[in-house]
Amino acid sequence: MSVFSVHDLQVRFGTVEAVRGVSFDVEAGRTLAIVGESGSGKSASLLGAAGLLPASAKVRGSVLYRGREILGASPAALRKIRGAEIGFIFQDPLSNLHPLKTIGDQIGEAISAHRSIGKKEKRERVLALLHDVEISNPEKRLDDYPRHLSGGMRQRVMIAIAIALNPGLIIADEPTTALDVTVQASILDLLRRLQERHATALVFVSHDLAVVSDIADDVVVMRDGLVVERAAADAIYTTPKHAYTRELLSAARLDGPRNYTQPPVVSSAQSLLDVDGLSRSFVAGQPVLEDVTFSIAKGEILGLVGESGSGKSTIGRLIAGLDRPDDGSIALSGVNYARAGRPTTLTGAARRDIQVVFQDPYASLNPRRSVEAILGDSFVIAGERDRTRLRQQVRQLLAEVELPEATATRFPSQLSGGQRQRVAIARAIASRPSLVVADEPVSALDITTQAKIVELLRRLRDRLGISFLFISHDLGVVGELCDRVIVLEKGHIVEAGPTRRIFERAEHAYTKRLLASMPGGKRQPVNTVVKAVSYVG
Repeated sequence: MSVFSVHDLQVRFGTVEAVRGVSFDVEAGRTLAIVGESGSGKSASLLGAAGLLPASAKVRGSVLYRGREILGASPAALRKIRGAEIGFIFQDPLSNLHPLKTIGDQIGEAISAHRSIGKKEKRERVLALLHDVEISNPEKRLDDYPRHLSGGMRQRVMIAIAIALNPGLIIADEPTTALDVTVQASILDLLRRLQERHATALVFVSHDLAVVSDIADDVVVMRDGLVVERAAADAIYTTPKHAYTRELLSAARLDGPRNYTQPPVVSSAQSLLDVDGLSRSFVAGQPVLEDVTFSIAKGEILGLVGESGSGKSTIGRLIAGLDRPDDGSIALSGVNYARAGRPTTLTGAARRDIQVVFQDPYASLNPRRSVEAILGDSFVIAGERDRTRLRQQVRQLLAEVELPEATATRFPSQLSGGQRQRVAIARAIASRPSLVVADEPVSALDITTQAKIVELLRRLRDRLGISFLFISHDLGVVGELCDRVIVLEKGHIVEAGPTRRIFERAEHAYTKRLLASMPGGKRQPVNTVVKAVSYVG
């Protein structure tokens, strides 16, 4: 008997049909992956099935947990099931953990909410759970708050909460999307081991077939609220039947980067940005960066990779003039603007020449302003006051990032994640900068949207001659976009060179570990990928 069975599930928000007749089953000890782009109905299906959608949502169909119908059950009945028999792991642990409660208290609440338990026994169970999810020194971590933990450790706490009462089913909704490749690999390994130990059924929601390939037994592919294909994982990866599945496989980079760019020859005459001996510390005795030196050529896309905490974003902030170094200097076109012991002083021209695209397109745009107002600011700051010319410049900018004119009148809440990031890119290139610092600009996007943004950045570089510092934990994206790559470990550059050389003949052990952690390495459906590439053109 299936542990979790969903039949003809329909979810409607007002007049919008988000989920249209979805059906699937998952058995004990097996992992069912549900994949698709943002808006495909993946999360809506699971939240609707678990009774977690707002009352305004209309949910119909049948949802059986161990043969019991739970769709339409009373709130009291659902509270007994959720957390005790069905565990949940969500995408962003920082948003789902209480910032003012210790992790020990939060894990303990997951137990005491469903079971009468003594204080001593609860503490012992919490310590055992922290040990199970491989958090070192659990006795010391028990009283830590979420802010004291890395992203990977916070996600391990979420997993501890999910498995606290040995549920028969775990629903994991994009649990590794915001994590770097090594942490992502460790979380997948942890889920796999816990599942094997407890014979738990797992539903794993993701947009990335490369990630799914490392954990799934069966795969359901969704698009526009419908299931377009369902099959055993081996069949999905070797003989996909639906064109959309083949498109997702193409975007997944299961066989690694397929196209390397030819890096330009960097000479002193071509050098745009020079970083020399850069060091930065935030806590005494704990440097974030130490003696970092590199350059970016005119028209070059330089990738900066490394695990969380390696110092990538700190370098981006220093280059963008948002922080100042403790030692070293940064020069743009031969002019120093950041030196140790001095406030960073960017002239008006330099501020136009260095722009930033941030990670989260949902947080980096003002929700109360239209796209036209957001983009128009760049031209107003430059002195433009004529409204007709402002509108023309905004529409030209939208065309450059391949958005329709109608986007100008919309607000960020009316745009998809990919459209918002295009608006953020448009804002960055409005002043025709020499350099754009792109800090994890695609990590919040689904994989097909990522591919489109990568192509857009490459075309903008070719058309406008803009250089990019592309900061990312996604090695697959870096491999296909960047001319050169710098590998950063604990604030030190451990390896640098042309992208192809780094990916095919890495020399440093840390680089090799990063590459080995890339998702999808366990499957190499070369023939399938070739078919998918020909399908998407």
